[in-house]
Amino acid sequence: MHAIGRSVGGLAVAVALSVAASSAGLAQDAAPTPEEMWRIIQEQQAVIEELRAEVEATREQVAETDEKVEATGELVESTLADGADSGGWWSNTQIGGYGEVHYNAGEVDKVDVHRLVLFLGHDFSDTVRFAGELEVEHALAGEGKPGEVEVEQAFIEYDFAANAAARAGVFLIPVGLLNETHEPPTYYGVERNYVENKIIPTTWWEAGVGLAGQLGNGLSYDVSMHSGLAVKDGDDWQIRGGRKKVANAPAKSPAYTARLRWTGMPGVEVGGTVQYQSDVTQDGYVTHNTRRTDGVSGVSATLMEGHVDVRRGMFGLRALVASWTLDGDAPAAVGKDEQWGYFIEPAFRFDAGGMEVGLFARYTMYDQQAGDDADSENTIYNFGTNIWLHEDVVLKLDYEMFQKDGADDKNTFHAGVGFQF
Repeated sequence: MHAIGRSVGGLAVAVALSVAASSAGLAQDAAPTPEEMWRIIQEQQAVIEELRAEVEATREQVAETDEKVEATGELVESTLADGADSGGWWSNTQIGGYGEVHYNAGEVDKVDVHRLVLFLGHDFSDTVRFAGELEVEHALAGEGKPGEVEVEQAFIEYDFAANAAARAGVFLIPVGLLNETHEPPTYYGVERNYVENKIIPTTWWEAGVGLAGQLGNGLSYDVSMHSGLAVKDGDDWQIRGGRKKVANAPAKSPAYTARLRWTGMPGVEVGGTVQYQSDVTQDGYVTHNTRRTDGVSGVSATLMEGHVDVRRGMFGLRALVASWTLDGDAPAAVGKDEQWGYFIEPAFRFDAGGMEVGLFARYTMYDQQAGDDADSENTIYNFGTNIWLHEDVVLKLDYEMFQKDGADDKNTFHAGVGFQF
């Protein structure tokens, strides 16, 4: 509008100068007659009217432009608001992940990109959501390479009640301390403890359906039916070797898992899990495409696990015990019908000038041949430190002394860096 005012002022000046010039020119010659003066006035009046019309048209265009700009702003605000309310991807999709790089000295003496995991989640509504994880292990995957590309999770979850949800798809089995929560900044030590590796085959996922809910006073439950292990006597009844990772996995004998967990006190978790599978061999399963017709089958398996996780102030304590019972003559013949282990891990965590430092020690014992009198117990001592540069970024150092009954100690130094986001 200031521009319009300046235009009107300029018009007046221009008209005045024009009249003055005309008058001056006439004055040099001779005084104009009344008829000539009237003609000049009429010409100048026509110019003024034409300029006034142009100014009025400009005013109307500016007003129309202001209205369009205001309408566009309101439309943008409305679109953004509608998008947020209707669950647009920018507000309803989550991306995350974690990773870790390890160095293991001693007899192993290697460095490894142990894993890189990407998480993708999406909320379809307030009650329906998707969660998935894609993992690359050991940096390189393919024929002759040490790594794998794995779909670790891919499930739909539905809140069918205020304190209860159902899920279907591929999910982590609710057991132990690390199987569901194993991002590097969440636990001590470079490598995961042996009990949650050999006895509980962490990381362990299956395909199935499940229910989870809250019972009140910090008590929660998980129950699920899912694909089971496929353990072979040819693999010496190793539980970890029975994971098939939902890759054309045999599904003749499903497994059933139930967990209760109590978190009614801040910084304290107490939990326990039971799992049962009627035939852990999957009717004599051999490979993805072959079944035995004369091999061992019909071996039922029961897993029982209990744990406690405490962090009160600077003090922390984790402890876990787990055992398998394989009911069959073939595993009993080699002492593999009983497999168990436990660990206890005290820790102390404190602030150290803009970062946090944790000191820990861990005592572990496990036995994968506990069904006979063989010297098969393994004892491990770990002690070390975690240094959190950020709550989601950690440096780790620890020293491990591994002793098998009747054998010499095997000592290893571990170093690693891990992160989550």
